[in-house]
Amino acid sequence: MSTVATIIRKVVPKRFRPIGYLEHLVETRTGGRVKAGPFAGLRYIRGAVGSAYVPKLLGTYERELNDCLEEACGFGFSCIIDIGAAEGYYAVGLARRNPDARVIAFEMDPKGRKALEEMATLNEVGQQIAVRAKCGPGDLQAALPSGGKALVVCDVEGDEDVLLDPDQVPKLRRAHILVEMHDFIQRGITENMIERFAATHQVKRIWQQPRSRAEMPWRTVGTALLPGRYLDWAVSEWRPVQMSWLWMKPFPFQSER
Repeated sequence: MSTVATIIRKVVPKRFRPIGYLEHLVETRTGGRVKAGPFAGLRYIRGAVGSAYVPKLLGTYERELNDCLEEACGFGFSCIIDIGAAEGYYAVGLARRNPDARVIAFEMDPKGRKALEEMATLNEVGQQIAVRAKCGPGDLQAALPSGGKALVVCDVEGDEDVLLDPDQVPKLRRAHILVEMHDFIQRGITENMIERFAATHQVKRIWQQPRSRAEMPWRTVGTALLPGRYLDWAVSEWRPVQMSWLWMKPFPFQSER
């Protein structure tokens, strides 16, 4: 960071800097609640952990998954497991949409776990969510129920290859799985995952779509004065490459063996 930029950050309050201004604008206009999408109405803390904040408030975050999430919320899951839960966009959002489900949220970052607990309390689902740190194959096998319907949501930066292995975690053969894939970290991981679950699951690949500054729903004097790249940043999700997800639904009567 340049000396000038450092001085500006020290002297100018965050909300008057371009990014801070846009975050404050969205926080104010949404009232700190997710505006749209499957988690509309979700009350949000001030910030996200390791991911984009503004798209979450707008309800456009990972919008490609909206149909999957709506479908999932109609299945009546007894257990929902979120691995790589961060501050709880999915864990808390799914808890609100599935009040009869037990939610287990794994997050390695202590900052993320603290934020997740705050989010759960803010949305009055604290008793419904168990927050845990480490998740290895054994932890996942233990967390998955022996009976009832289960959903696994997974975003673990390439470790999905280790965690989502039905030979190590047999209960995955009967679970619904929504996983973000990280081929830019481990080449070929998606094809391996599709092959791994082909015998037990219907597998659908979902591709990330482009974002546009037009998705910012509010225009002010401030947004008019800002270079367009700041609006592009605000609605983006900071992806290094075009990402994809797998939505995997188990075929009926799957055995754990």
